[in-house]
Amino acid sequence: MMKTRKPYLISGGDFTDDRGNLVFNNALSFTKSKIKRFYIIENHKQNFIRAWHGHKNEGKFFLALSGTFLVCAVRIDNFKKPSTKMKVEKFILTQNRGNVLHIPKGYANGLKNLTSQNQLIVFSDKSIKDSLNDDYRYDYDYWNVWKENFR
Repeated sequence: MMKTRKPYLISGGDFTDDRGNLVFNNALSFTKSKIKRFYIIENHKQNFIRAWHGHKNEGKFFLALSGTFLVCAVRIDNFKKPSTKMKVEKFILTQNRGNVLHIPKGYANGLKNLTSQNQLIVFSDKSIKDSLNDDYRYDYDYWNVWKENFR
């Protein structure tokens, strides 16, 4: 079995004065993370689910540019037929916070935008060619964590 780190948030921050707002993340190192590319996701309607997408060798970093997202990660025990009993970790990413979520290799991720305005930038530590050769897809409800919990 492959040893992997767990997903974790890299905390950002924000600053406001009479000139406006500044959102930052001084803890994310592009050099250390070996980021090679990025893409931006924008869903066409609120509560749209994009799931599940996994990689044995690729790690990703997620940052909400606009709106709020539920981003989930699950460690994959067997890429051909993963256990549905694996624990799904949930994170909320929202604009104007600067928090970056790192999901390491060996995980699948899924997301749902919670707001109609939404843009999520994803940074990858692999080239597109390497990523396409390390691509595992599962049905959106394979780990069905998308149900609303009303309070």
